Amino acid sequence: MDDRPLLSLIIPAYNEGQRLPQTLPQIIDFVEAQPFSAEVIVVNNNSGDDTRQIADAFAKEYPFIHVYDEDRQGKGAAVRKGMLAASGDYLFMADADLSMPIGEVSKFLPPYLEGYDVAIASREVAGAKRYDEPAYRHLMGRVFNFVVKILAIPGFQDTQCGFKCFRRHAALDVLPFQRIDGWAFDVELLFIAQQRGYRIVEVPITWYYRANSRISPISDALDMFREVLRIRLNGRRGLYNSPGATNTSQDAI
Repeated sequence: MDDRPLLSLIIPAYNEGQRLPQTLPQIIDFVEAQPFSAEVIVVNNNSGDDTRQIADAFAKEYPFIHVYDEDRQGKGAAVRKGMLAASGDYLFMADADLSMPIGEVSKFLPPYLEGYDVAIASREVAGAKRYDEPAYRHLMGRVFNFVVKILAIPGFQDTQCGFKCFRRHAALDVLPFQRIDGWAFDVELLFIAQQRGYRIVEVPITWYYRANSRISPISDALDMFREVLRIRLNGRRGLYNSPGATNTSQDAI
C-alpha cells in the first residue's frame, strides 16, 4: 500500500515568528478538512527569532507537520530542502504570509486541475484578483517580469508569485540542476522545466499584499536582475542540459 500523501506544502521560513502563529492554524484547518492526505514541511532558514521553536510546537501537536533546518541562506535553498524532503505527489511551495489564501491550493489539485507538470500562481492572467498592493510594488513586478520574459522565460505573465506547484516527477528532475539560492530561484526552476519540456500552466488566484515583505525594493531587485542574467548564461553554457520530458506546451488555465 502506498502511504505517500497527495500533497506536500513546503513553507520556507526566515524570521517568521510573528506570522507562523497566525498562518499555520489556517494551514492546519485546510489540511484537516481535505479528503486526501497531506503533509506540511516548514524549513527554518537561519532565523534569528523563535521561528524554529514555534514550528516545533505545532509539529508536536500535529504529526503531519515536519520541521527542517537549512543552513544555506536564501529562499531558494530553503525551498529546495523542503521539496527534496517532501513525499507527496504534488509539491506546493507557499509563502509563510499566505498572501494567497490557503484555500486557493485546491485550484492546483485534481479534480480542479490535471494534466500539468508545473503550475504557477498568477496575479496577472484572466480571473486573477489582487488587493492592497502599492503601485510601486506592482510596477516593480511588471518591470521584473518583462526582464524575465526577455532574458529567460517567454510566455508567462507572473513568474514572481511565491506559490507554485510541481508534480513530483518534475520536481525531482528539475531540482538537481538548481544553482541559485536567492530570490530568482523559482525563475531558474521554471527555466529548467521549460527547457526540459515540461507542461507549465498559470493558475489565476486571489492575492493580498502583506506588509513587512522580506524583499528590499532596491538591493534585492538588483540581485534578482543579476540572477536572471546568470540563469540565461547558465542556459547558454548548457548547465541545465539533460534528457527530459518531451511535452513543450504552455497554457494559462
